[in-house]
Amino acid sequence: MMRIEQCDPADEKTARACYDVMLAAHKVDEPVEPPMSYATFAHYIREGWEKTPGELWAAVEDGGEIAGFDRMALPDLENLDKAYAGPTVHPAVRRRGIGRSLLRQEAERATAHGRTLFGAQVIAGSAGEAFAVAVGARLDLEEVRRIQYLRQIAPGTVASLRATAERAAAGYSLVTWTGPTPDEHCGAMAGVFNAFNDAPHGENHEPEFWDADRVRERTGSLQRAGLLRGYGVAALHDATGEMAAFTGVLVDRESPSWGFQQLTAVTRPNRGHRLGLLVKTAMLELLAEAEPQLEYIQTGNAAVNEHMIAVNDQLGYRVVEPGWNAYEIAISDIH
Repeated sequence: MMRIEQCDPADEKTARACYDVMLAAHKVDEPVEPPMSYATFAHYIREGWEKTPGELWAAVEDGGEIAGFDRMALPDLENLDKAYAGPTVHPAVRRRGIGRSLLRQEAERATAHGRTLFGAQVIAGSAGEAFAVAVGARLDLEEVRRIQYLRQIAPGTVASLRATAERAAAGYSLVTWTGPTPDEHCGAMAGVFNAFNDAPHGENHEPEFWDADRVRERTGSLQRAGLLRGYGVAALHDATGEMAAFTGVLVDRESPSWGFQQLTAVTRPNRGHRLGLLVKTAMLELLAEAEPQLEYIQTGNAAVNEHMIAVNDQLGYRVVEPGWNAYEIAISDIH
């Protein structure tokens, strides 16, 4: 007999059991990248990404073993009509209705929170995508996985591309940092986060509004906890001091050969000056010094995001299957 229970994400035994399920699913579903560390996973189920509130639900067998789980995120600043949920079920017990049972329970809870839509991102071609299709979810956005193989970049390539970008970016200066966004840059960083609203996000996504306090309070917690190492490169407009562009990369201390691209964005008034290429080449030079063991940088781009794809193509990123697909379903359609 299986029961669906709300769990305390701060309970270590529960977190470990959910992590074991995640590892088993990762081994089957994710052919490319290493899994996140236990510490990062435990932080995520407690606090979510960007400290988004949520609830942890698990499918618990009679003996107390966890067969599946889901950390349902409940945005509290924008997109208040949405919940984000995607059950993870141990491969040994899939196709027994566990995912549907979790989703139905979460649908009840999401409705109680006033939500009308569920969204989730899944690995293309995986059991998660088959599940999304089976429950009637709609494909909302396709994201292509790209990897940069750092050891295969010809000597001089990055320096040459940076010089090209610098010629187009006269009147801009670079600043770099490690760790979370420094306090003196939080206000300027908010403008770059807001610029990311111009990127493709899917049909029903409400734009996010960032200010200095939100940057300070809602980002960087994994770095402050010592779980990830982070690097930032920003371009400042000399005449105004405005932060015109930014790129960030994270490195998991337990998978040190991998870098994970975070936000890259250029604010609207400053586009057309090769600033995206400038900050990304500067980042590669920074990482060569700070993380010499790094071999790969992973990024994802919406399939329709032509501008960022063009920059990544110049930097030698290669498309690697599978990518990710975002799905959406009305909660009232979950049965």
